[in-house]
Amino acid sequence: MNPGERAPDFELPANQGRTVKLSDFRGQKTVVLYFYPKDETPGCTVEACQFRDDYEDFKAAGAEVIGVSDDSIESHDKFASHHRLPFILATDAGGKLREQMGVKKTLGMLPGRVTFVIDRDGVIRDRFVSQIRVKKHVAHALDLVKQLEKR
Repeated sequence: MNPGERAPDFELPANQGRTVKLSDFRGQKTVVLYFYPKDETPGCTVEACQFRDDYEDFKAAGAEVIGVSDDSIESHDKFASHHRLPFILATDAGGKLREQMGVKKTLGMLPGRVTFVIDRDGVIRDRFVSQIRVKKHVAHALDLVKQLEKR
């Protein structure tokens, strides 16, 4: 999916026994939806900790952060606890949402790393793709969230 398109609504199981639905944020918050390959791997841990470190800035700008991988809820709970991650980690078992959003595998095997910024109306405002520039995902998303909030 690309900027200007409406993001599909989804309902996924999430850490801490939660269920997350995109429609729950409609009209209330911008959503930073980031897809990452796997809990507790080097790049994914750096990215998650960067989102953690900037999470209060995202909240202050009216946004919620949702991380998505196909890891289990148990894995997400351990990952979140180990790194004190305050945001939602959702499980996309089977990769259905990843496929709907057009998040391709890197080199045909590694789940892609893509960050979407979805405005309060459910419209994708940005899609940032980079498997290796993990910190750039966070900085790029935060800049755009702050711009959207000024409107």
